[in-house]
Amino acid sequence: MTKTSKAPKAMATHVGAGGETHQTAGGDTPVMTTQQGLPVSDDQNTLRAGARGPALMEDFHFREKIFHFDHERIPERVVHARGYGAHGYFELTDSLADVCRADIFGKVGERTPAFVRFSTVAGNKGSADVVRDVRGFAVKLYTSEGNWDLVGNNIPVFFIQDAIKFPDFVHAAKQEPDRDFPQAQTAHDNFWDFVSLSPEATHMVCWAMSDRAIPRSFRFMEGFGVHTFRLINAEGQSTYVKFHWKPKLGLQSVVWNEALKINGADPDFHRRDLWQAIKSGNFPEWELGVQLFDDAFADSFDFDILDPTKLIPEELVPVRRVGRLVLDRMPDNFFAETEQVAFCTQNIIPGIDFTNDPLLQGRNFSYLDTQTKRLGGPNFTHIPINAPKCPFANFQQDGHMAMHNPKGRANYEPNSWSQPAGGPRETPAGYTSYPEEESGPKLRQRSETFADHYSQARQFFISQTPVEQTHMRDAFVFELSKVETPAIRARMVSHLLHVDQALAEGVASGLGLSPLPEPARAARLVVEGLEPSPALSILKNGPDSFAGRKLGIVVTNGVNADLLTALIAATEAVDGTVELIAPTVAGITDSAGNEIVAQQKINGGPSVLYDAVALLPTVEGANLLRHEATMRDFIADAFAHAKFIAHNDAAEILLAAAGLHPRVRDAGVIALESGDDATTFIQTCGALRMWSRESQVHAV
Repeated sequence: MTKTSKAPKAMATHVGAGGETHQTAGGDTPVMTTQQGLPVSDDQNTLRAGARGPALMEDFHFREKIFHFDHERIPERVVHARGYGAHGYFELTDSLADVCRADIFGKVGERTPAFVRFSTVAGNKGSADVVRDVRGFAVKLYTSEGNWDLVGNNIPVFFIQDAIKFPDFVHAAKQEPDRDFPQAQTAHDNFWDFVSLSPEATHMVCWAMSDRAIPRSFRFMEGFGVHTFRLINAEGQSTYVKFHWKPKLGLQSVVWNEALKINGADPDFHRRDLWQAIKSGNFPEWELGVQLFDDAFADSFDFDILDPTKLIPEELVPVRRVGRLVLDRMPDNFFAETEQVAFCTQNIIPGIDFTNDPLLQGRNFSYLDTQTKRLGGPNFTHIPINAPKCPFANFQQDGHMAMHNPKGRANYEPNSWSQPAGGPRETPAGYTSYPEEESGPKLRQRSETFADHYSQARQFFISQTPVEQTHMRDAFVFELSKVETPAIRARMVSHLLHVDQALAEGVASGLGLSPLPEPARAARLVVEGLEPSPALSILKNGPDSFAGRKLGIVVTNGVNADLLTALIAATEAVDGTVELIAPTVAGITDSAGNEIVAQQKINGGPSVLYDAVALLPTVEGANLLRHEATMRDFIADAFAHAKFIAHNDAAEILLAAAGLHPRVRDAGVIALESGDDATTFIQTCGALRMWSRESQVHAV
């Protein structure tokens, strides 16, 4: 029997100017201190010059807190531990020379070497791929002017507004420290306790409960730079920018029940998918898009452009596509490259600059520190995967594993030694920061312009299709059902009441929560007039063909050779791939006497591994397979997950064994009799799922 957790005692709480929660000491609640014993007056905000100003280096509390956090893991990354990477290139297709002086944005057709690492955030290195989580989308570009790291995610916003809360957020999301579980999931009390006490997280939590958090493949997900940056042109003029990566193959995710089964069948599902795509020559590709805007737009926008929990709808500022990212080579050695690659948000190049986004300011400090710790010292830039491909020179020396110490007598400057002994010097053509004027009192305070925590969460929800909204509701119910403390469940629902009444009621109903709690106190009134943004929906931005997807075909000895050949040809004609699933991996002999090797065995190749399936047994083969529980699961899961299913006449035996009698089928279960039928089936599969079926089976 599970022991019911006691409701926590209420403590003194107030809300800051930015809508953040401050809990204060008193009674049996001890005073928080630094490691030196100094009482902490504000653990929610970094010290900055004015409420919207830059972070100050003298903030000893932030530095101590983030420094300790950065050093918590040896040697695994604290976050983004499970990752997979590939080499490729970026090619400019539309010049940005008018707004950016960076060489990478000035020469159309020029290719820049790149390395990309995809990752989950919360799970450890050995966790599964298809968990509900944010995905890291980190790009290292080896430009002629130095390395530029665009360290983003597959979601355009984040959970917190100030980097000082990053240790708290990650601690809450990771395994609970007394029991060291659950692994790679947020369905537990600590996570939901933290986010339900942090209204700023509401927008991001909605994204995390959406299908964005369970992508079908790295190849089918967007990437975002998250923060607002600056582009600087040759005249020193500034333009604000947000970066986007748009997948050439369109967006696609899986459903939750499917994700659970994928993790059991193939914990390396995303890794294997990327490996197989690149090794087969189907190189993944994304377009780089930029949202460009000026101070006038920033001043008139409903939200603060420095707030990392907000996005700018593409309908307001269109995404201009200026280049393409192609991944065409896997690493020679996983550890040497993917594991040792070090991304730092501070790595920028001339023509790109930071803004005062408080999360970005903290990341700029934290990433260098954590990479130094993880990779053993400051010389991690000497590792080939991290080293620039342009000339570089400085007087930094020694330390663990130094490979590039200064040559000659001089290891300082200025010096009076002639060249080459004198070494490198600064240049007026080097990197210069944008001369933004800053003024304001030195304080720990969040800007009031950060205080709207619900309006964009509402906009995101109403931008989803009804199918996607159902998935979100069910995800909230699943996660909160794992929370043992009723007060935390109710508190989260109180925030959802500001997002959408029907969503909150649906979640409450799924939790058996009655009556509804009062809505949470909103620091700012919700803006309910925001228009839906179609760009925020996956299903509205899916593919228009079966390209890049995988068809699983069940075959037995004697399979109709003409029909099998036609189905394979139709799939490959649209750049899809095929795997054959047979009673044994030795394969089968088709009706023409051809011996064909299978890629999967029936009980090792479940339908969750495929985007669509086809059943082409003979009558004899079907009678043998109908007794296989895994065969029945293959069909039942494909139907429950709204996939398209093709079949020949003999497969009626298998469909009946799986309970898929004619009366329960829909237009997504398609009979194949000829090669023309095969072509039509693959064209139909371009829609990916038969979503109208989902309301019948409700297996999300």
